[in-house]
Amino acid sequence: MLQALRIGLAFCMLALPVAAGPIRIKDLVEFDGVRGNDLVGYGLVVGLNGTGDGLRNSPFTEEIMTNILERLGVNVTGEQSRPKNVASVLVTAELPPFARAGGQIDVTVSAIGDADSLLGGTLVMTPLNGADGQIYAVAQGTIIAGGIAAEGEGAAVVQGVPTSGTIPSGARVEREIAFDFASLDRIRLALREPDFTTAGRIERVINGAVGPGVAEMLDAGTVRIDFARMKAASPAHALGRIENLLVEPERRARVVVDQRSGTIVMGQDVRISRVAVSQGNLTLRVQEMPLAVQPNPFARGETVVVPRTEAEIEEEPGIGLAEVPAGTSLSEVIAGLNALGVAPRDMIDILKSIKAAGALHAEFVVR
Repeated sequence: MLQALRIGLAFCMLALPVAAGPIRIKDLVEFDGVRGNDLVGYGLVVGLNGTGDGLRNSPFTEEIMTNILERLGVNVTGEQSRPKNVASVLVTAELPPFARAGGQIDVTVSAIGDADSLLGGTLVMTPLNGADGQIYAVAQGTIIAGGIAAEGEGAAVVQGVPTSGTIPSGARVEREIAFDFASLDRIRLALREPDFTTAGRIERVINGAVGPGVAEMLDAGTVRIDFARMKAASPAHALGRIENLLVEPERRARVVVDQRSGTIVMGQDVRISRVAVSQGNLTLRVQEMPLAVQPNPFARGETVVVPRTEAEIEEEPGIGLAEVPAGTSLSEVIAGLNALGVAPRDMIDILKSIKAAGALHAEFVVR
């Protein structure tokens, strides 16, 4: 039993990140203004094998189908059409930075009615709008659904999410985002994880590589780049010289636990003070076993149900009061926690208690 517990704790050790080495600047920051834009559209999927919307429950599907047919010159006014091979969908996409007219982007298609599956369907030409209401792309194509569904008279099975799918390169860009990048004389680098030490290192690395005064740290999450001091041909050339420079980031000590899977991940800077821990489980079981009592044959009376309950309390011996010595390195912390000999899910509760006692010196994140 103890061996199995140690194997479970070994899983936690395998999840520990190794020391971070030098990382490219473009993997640590976002360039201010160089970002994507979200697009959304409302369209119709056709060609479904009887798995589309029930038009009685989704009247908007019939409305959009009628509008599309009328735009194509088919008059369906007053007609009662109840097909099961069409579905209303929302189409979403991200317009990447510097996307040019004629380029293609991926789209995601999701049913909004009571369709059972979008498998095998085709999205009819759908305009995609930005936040300003302008059309920036048009989507159309065959959907690759993310699951499958089947049902019979008495049973049904669903695997994955058949009511959502993607169309790779399914939208064509029709309008470009107005952004004159070449006219910029400065740009800000926004750190994905703000930290004063990391920002200072980025400043030193850039100034050491391209010249003094080019980079200036404004705060823990921002470093400003002055293109004029670099004497580059253009801002694009300047960022091309900067983005691949290597910087070793500094990260906060952090413990992340996932209660659903029992996963524990610890950063390399986690430290623990000397602490004593006692852990045990208390289980209360209540079981109802009603007993039916019947009268004797040919006797007067009626059958009654007599309640019968069994209750018991079981307490596991636990680990007693065990000492976890102070750890000055991650390996010492792991060795001290492994000495408790408990399962990963119990380890999560122990770490919570150690944090509450002020002996765990790290940010504790529960997901």
